[in-house]
Amino acid sequence: MKVKVISVLEDNYMYLIIDENTQHAVAVDVAVSKRLLEIIRKEDATLRAILTTHHHWDHARGNEDLSKLYPGLEVYGGDERVGALTHHVTHGEELKFSSINVRCLLTPGHTSGHACYFVWEDDSPDAPAAFTGDTLFIGGCGRILEGTAEQMYNSLTEVLGTLPKETKVFCGHEYTARNLKFALKVEPKNELVKEKLAWAKLREDEDVPTVPSTLAEEFFYNPFLRVSEESVQQFTGRSDPIEVFAALRKAKDSFRKPKERLNPQAMLAFEWGLFDPFLEKK
Repeated sequence: MKVKVISVLEDNYMYLIIDENTQHAVAVDVAVSKRLLEIIRKEDATLRAILTTHHHWDHARGNEDLSKLYPGLEVYGGDERVGALTHHVTHGEELKFSSINVRCLLTPGHTSGHACYFVWEDDSPDAPAAFTGDTLFIGGCGRILEGTAEQMYNSLTEVLGTLPKETKVFCGHEYTARNLKFALKVEPKNELVKEKLAWAKLREDEDVPTVPSTLAEEFFYNPFLRVSEESVQQFTGRSDPIEVFAALRKAKDSFRKPKERLNPQAMLAFEWGLFDPFLEKK
């Protein structure tokens, strides 16, 4: 099983999971169909299905286009708002595409219908993978837009946090350096946070993805998975895990707000190449 990491838009990730024996492939969070099709052709793969973590445009915008290009294409998600949805998944439901196995995990918090996907290959020594969308990021977690702090806490700790520790984490955005700067504010004496942040800054300077991490690593430097640690509780002034989590999320929401993002339609236009004729040298 091979995972192609595909950077699109300003900081999004799409993924193409390929069975290397059959070249059958499953896509995750198709924001830009044109870019995915380029990778599919380059890899000489056959698209079997789309796994969508949530309905937001920067994770699902390409579903309709691909459904038209591939009649009968299966589109999976945990929310009826997912574009071109053909299969509304349930928690713990398992899917199979050639030798690729997928367990669907409902993880409400960022959105009410958010789903993550735990993926492994038959008879493979390789570590499994989790595609976590906007629930779990490297060093952080998603904003709570439609759920509650308790829901997001449970999604992180009771659902994702109980997966095998060697699981590779493939998240939906490149927020690693920003997340770890906040983690360092929470735990200024955590040497592992300092080391990971220095590494992430180098990757950022080289324009190289920081994904994947592993679940085991996240427990060392991700404050949202460390709510029982004394240092994190001291930062929030709370001891109850859910209260600690809620205080962390509130603090992160106001921490060094990101620069204003480009207009979403403009970003898509650049990705689709609509401006190319105007940018070409005469």
